[in-house]
Amino acid sequence: MKNIYWAALHLVPGIGNKTLRHLYDYFKDGEVVWMADKKTLLDSKCLSEKTLSELIEFRQGYSLAQLEDELSRYKVKICIEADEEYPSSLKEIFDPPFILYYQGVLKSDESCIGVVGARACTPYGAQIAQNIASQLAKADFTIVSGAAKGIDTNAHIGALKTGRTIAVLGCGLDIAYPQENKQLLQDIAKTGAVISELPLKTAPIPGNFPVRNRIITGLSKGILVVEAAKKSGSLITAELALSEGRDVFAVPGNIYSVKSQGCHKLIQQGAKLVTSAQDIMDEYHSFVPKAQVETVQIEMTAEEQAIYDYLSLTEPKCTDEIIYKLRIDVSNIAFILLQMKLKGLIKETSPNFYIRQQRCV
Repeated sequence: MKNIYWAALHLVPGIGNKTLRHLYDYFKDGEVVWMADKKTLLDSKCLSEKTLSELIEFRQGYSLAQLEDELSRYKVKICIEADEEYPSSLKEIFDPPFILYYQGVLKSDESCIGVVGARACTPYGAQIAQNIASQLAKADFTIVSGAAKGIDTNAHIGALKTGRTIAVLGCGLDIAYPQENKQLLQDIAKTGAVISELPLKTAPIPGNFPVRNRIITGLSKGILVVEAAKKSGSLITAELALSEGRDVFAVPGNIYSVKSQGCHKLIQQGAKLVTSAQDIMDEYHSFVPKAQVETVQIEMTAEEQAIYDYLSLTEPKCTDEIIYKLRIDVSNIAFILLQMKLKGLIKETSPNFYIRQQRCV
C-alpha cells in the first residue's frame, strides 16, 4: 500500500508533523526511514535520542501487514504532503498535516466552502445550512464540514443532494463519530471524501477538534457560520480562517436568539452577511458564473401563498391558528398543507405545527 511506511512512522511516539517533514526532506522515502540503522538515523539529525529509541523499539515488534489489513478493511487510503492528490490549499496554512488518511476521493485543486455552526441548532439553522450547502454544491463548490451534530450534519446532507462534500473528523476513520452519522459518512465517501490526520483507533477526544478545524479552514476559500452562540467553537474557527487569509461569512438570525449572537458579532466585525448561496457566489464570480445557479420557481395557489407568507422560519404555528388568522375553510386545510409539504414549502415540526421552508437561489 502506498505510503504505508509513513503511516507506521506516524504511530511512533514523538513523531509528529514536524518530524515527519524533516524525515521526508532528508530521506524522501518512508521505507528507507523504516529500514535505516541507528547510525543512519543519527546522522540525519532528524530525531532526538528519545524519539530514535522509541522508533527502534516500536518497529521491532510492529506488523506492517496488520496495519495494511486494518486500513484496507476500512477502505482508508493514505496521502502525504508531496503527493499529487494532496489539496493544494491545505499546503498554505501554518503547520499543514504531513499525512492525511481518507476514504473516497481527494482532489488537489477544488473550490471549497466550509460550513460550521451550532451542534444544538434550531430548525431555522438546519434548514439554512441544508439549502445553502445544496445550492453551493450545485454550483460546483465542495462543502467542507466536521460531521458533528447540528449545522455540520445538515450542511453535508444538503451538499449530498446536488454535489460533493468533505467531512473532516477529529478521530480515526475506523470510528464513526457521532455514531448516528455512520451512514452519512459512508454516503459522503461515495462521492466526496472523509478525511483525518489522525491514525486509526484514535478516539474523538475534545482536544482533537480545535486542531481538526484548521483543516476545515485550510481546505476552504471561505467559512460560513450559520448559527453560533457568543462563546462558540465556530467563532474560533472563524478567527482561524481570518488568520489564514480565508473569507468569513455569517447568516443573521433572530436578535433574541442566543444561537445567533455569535453570527451577529461576526457581521459587526466585518463578516459578509449571507441570506442566500448567491451572496457567497458573488464573492467568487470568477470561479462560478451566476448562470450556473438555477432559480427555483414554485407555483402556489392564492391560499398557499397566504399560508407561506404567514408562517415563520423559526416559530412553528398550529393549524388552528392558520385557519383563524387566514380564514381558510377547515375542510380544505389538511389538503392544502399536504400539498405545501410535498412542494417543499413548509415543514411540520410536530403534529399540526408548521414552519416555512426558506427557498434559496
